[in-house]
This record gives sequence, C-alpha cells and structure tokens, in this order.
Amino acid sequence: MKYRMAIAVLALVNALVATYLHLWKVGKVGALACSTGGCMVAQFSRFGWFLGVDVALIGAVGYTLLLVAALVSVQPHAMDARGGTILLGLHVVPALLFTVRLKYGEWVVLHTFCPWCLISAVSIVLCTALVVLDWRRVNAAAPVPAAA
Repeated sequence: MKYRMAIAVLALVNALVATYLHLWKVGKVGALACSTGGCMVAQFSRFGWFLGVDVALIGAVGYTLLLVAALVSVQPHAMDARGGTILLGLHVVPALLFTVRLKYGEWVVLHTFCPWCLISAVSIVLCTALVVLDWRRVNAAAPVPAAA
C-alpha cells in the first residue's frame, strides 16, 4: 500500500504544478518562476501543445486521474488486488511514453531545460518504478493455486 500512497502524493504534487503551468500559460497567474528561461521556450514551442491542447493542461488532467486511481486503489477492498496496480499502470505507462516524447523535444530538438518539466519527468519515472514494485508486491501476496 505504501507504493500506491507514494504514487498518490507524487500525482497530487504534479497535478498542482501542471495546473500552475497551465494557468500561467493562459494568463491567469502572474510571473512564471523559472530559473533557466527554458520554461518559456518549452511552453510556447510546438512541444508545448499536443493535438492543439496545452501539454500542461494534459498533465494537470492526467495527474489528477492518476491521483484518483491511486486513491481508489488504496481502499481496503482493493489493497491487495491486482486491479489497482493494473489501473495505475494504465495511467502511468502512457504518461511515461508521453514524457519521453516531451523530454526528447525539450532537450534534443529545442536544446533547452525546464526545471518544472524535469520535476514531472522524474516523478513519472518514480511512479513507473512504484507501479512495478506494487505489481511485484501484489503477485507475491497472491495465493498460490493448489496442485490438482
């Protein structure tokens, strides 16, 4: 259960960060806190949009859905169920792939660095590792079928 709770905390923090970035991008929040200047480059590049939708908004929604999935999976009836881990994996794996695309765009194509984007990238990698660890935990706790 500690893995799922850690995913919930990471998802909450990143949902707030992504919401902040989206609100800044649409002009609802003052200055962007960015120590490198790369944040603005990344935000307003073609990698700051996906199918016409702001990537920060996609992150805010995605991390919120991950938070909900993590909270559902820590309920007493679901703690040791594989379904909770599968639900988390269905959120984390696409997010990891999306993050790889964004990091490639940021670092290789744009040659820039955004600390906010790095926080998200590190978090989703940690979430992926936590899902793998939770999968191992759930499988170890599963009863072994009796031999026929």
